[in-house]
Amino acid sequence: MSEAIDPRLNAFREDLADARLEGRVEARHYSQGRPAQVAAGILGLHRRPDPAAPLDSQLLSGEAVRVFETRAGWSWVQNETDGYVGYCRSFCLSSEVHAASHRVIALSTPVFPEPTIKAPVAERLSLWGSVKAVGERGRFVERAEGGWVFASHLAGLDWREPDWVATAARFLGLPYIWGGRSGLGVDCSGLVQLSLATAGRAVPRDTYQQAVSDALGRRLPVDATPERGDVVYWKGHVGIALGEGAVLNATAFPLMTVIEPLANLHARARQDSPEGVVALRRPD
Repeated sequence: MSEAIDPRLNAFREDLADARLEGRVEARHYSQGRPAQVAAGILGLHRRPDPAAPLDSQLLSGEAVRVFETRAGWSWVQNETDGYVGYCRSFCLSSEVHAASHRVIALSTPVFPEPTIKAPVAERLSLWGSVKAVGERGRFVERAEGGWVFASHLAGLDWREPDWVATAARFLGLPYIWGGRSGLGVDCSGLVQLSLATAGRAVPRDTYQQAVSDALGRRLPVDATPERGDVVYWKGHVGIALGEGAVLNATAFPLMTVIEPLANLHARARQDSPEGVVALRRPD
């Protein structure tokens, strides 16, 4: 490799690399990749093609990916939403790409094989996953991908929630999941990314990427007093300021999304690093 390139955001290995990286990285082969779409409700993106490998992120229904390799039931992909690279189960991808018509606006919603709540749940979709509607019956919408979804849990593609902090608060009490990026559970940066997405703001996936990205808004002095909606970054962690010294964050300590005093997060952060707050952003 001729320069420092983030492997989480660029698809390259010794044997294979994204053709767009030719000249920047060395590999035995280069591939343009092929387009595909996430057909599952929530799909794990792993560090290696192994179900026991660390979960680095998740893909949501309808998201577009670029597939560079498929082997032994696993696909090496890059998420077109945030650029994240990893391995996912191949059978959860579709080469038939549907243009979405709706977004999921419930934290999660069940997919039924028939348009009735008495049918067994086939899978669950996450907040901000997308679907293509091909029919309606009663209170249900039929998906092109198969199955029926409760209509009031969906909205048109132009739907936005301007108060993204209120969206984040909907995650209170949900599990903390390392690599989580869905309405069933999130990690700290996944909470920020997914909540801001509902307000129409696309931001990077990980804390270290978010902290230096202007997509998160203005950089403030790290010793400034955070106001509601400010995003506070420590080394390896991020929280959403609520004002009056409170922070909303997905944390591994109680293993859920909680509201805590800002002072508590400062104290925990300093146990790992003397830096304290490394960035303070205001997405206005």
